Amino acid sequence: MPAMDEEDPVLRRLDTLELKAFDAEDLLDQLNMTVYRQQQQIDNLLQQLALLRERLPEPGAAPGRNLLDELPPHY
Repeated sequence: MPAMDEEDPVLRRLDTLELKAFDAEDLLDQLNMTVYRQQQQIDNLLQQLALLRERLPEPGAAPGRNLLDELPPHY
């Protein structure tokens, strides 16, 4: 049976590696959640952009009134 002095460094290294693996797994989960939320935001922005494009006038359509070109009522 090996002496305790020989096992302690190995057990400490194993514990350290397990903690690092746990931290890496936790970080990966957080990054995945961040990417998921960002994709939801991108999808939402794309929907809003599509709605705004539908509101734009057709190219070549009659231009709207430009209020800056009109004279104020006191002239």
